[in-house]
Amino acid sequence: MLRKLTITIDEEVYDGLYATVGPRHISRFIEDLVRPHVVAPDLAAAYREMAEDEVREAEALEWAEATVGDVGNAPW
Repeated sequence: MLRKLTITIDEEVYDGLYATVGPRHISRFIEDLVRPHVVAPDLAAAYREMAEDEVREAEALEWAEATVGDVGNAPW
């Protein structure tokens, strides 16, 4: 659900936003910048998405298997 928010910013900042991202994209631009700072990520979904990436998982397994020997001989 979208909500309307009224904010006050310096005219120079507004002009820069208008010129850089365009009049119909300012809200999205600001939301994309602010979101990571105010919305907690869905870690379960992120982990699920990573696990579904078979190439990434194969590379991770290969890396993990290659490093097991490094720890096995470490003096504790």
